[in-house]
Amino acid sequence: MNLNLTYKIMVRLFLGCFLFLSLFRGYSQEETFSIDTLHVKIDSLYREDQFYAGLNYNSLLKKPSGVSQEKISFGFSAGFLRDMPINKKRTFAIAPGIGFSFNNYLQNMTITGTSQNPVYGVMPSDLSYDKNRFEQFRVDVPIEFRWRDSTPQEFQFFRIYGGFKVSYLLYDKSVFDDGNVKTVIKGNKDFEDFLYGVYLSVGYSAFNLQVSYNLNSFFKSSAQIDSVPITMNALNIGVVFYIL
Repeated sequence: MNLNLTYKIMVRLFLGCFLFLSLFRGYSQEETFSIDTLHVKIDSLYREDQFYAGLNYNSLLKKPSGVSQEKISFGFSAGFLRDMPINKKRTFAIAPGIGFSFNNYLQNMTITGTSQNPVYGVMPSDLSYDKNRFEQFRVDVPIEFRWRDSTPQEFQFFRIYGGFKVSYLLYDKSVFDDGNVKTVIKGNKDFEDFLYGVYLSVGYSAFNLQVSYNLNSFFKSSAQIDSVPITMNALNIGVVFYIL
């Protein structure tokens, strides 16, 4: 394309844009420019925060004597919540849902034996090891009670969401590797199938802090160390992101 043709095209584009803007300005002087003029429909029956994803740090509570966490244990979760506003302004809502969570717990409590005959112990502090953890993958059924100061036009707002959830165990695995022998157990009969917990999420816009607490132990009463039942549960602290 030669320079003369390029120049002609640019001039025509400029004149076309100038003419369009002139007509638009003249029209806007005659008509008040408003949301109604654009025919933008505001959804007065909007729903908030129906998908979530979170990352958390896991802290073990009610640990047996001598048990400690020497490394950081992480977990993550994701799911869907059906937002159901209960007042006219839609600032209060109830949100039942379903999701999944994976949590990893690194500590010095050993789990050896087999899935049907697990043996529990506490590793001495002067004994080194390569790996020692247990992990769980669960399906979660939460129900949230929500407050937020959102409006149909405002997508960044404060929120306080509190909830209760039931978690069902889908998969579990424990690994103990002292450098010589590696023991891997899946489907441990002593893990509780159902965990019950409460949680609270507080934040603004996309960033929210969440704290959750398991009301019951990971283990059934059959799991014992020196004839003492293991009543260990978890406190999880992290961030959660709500979407749509």
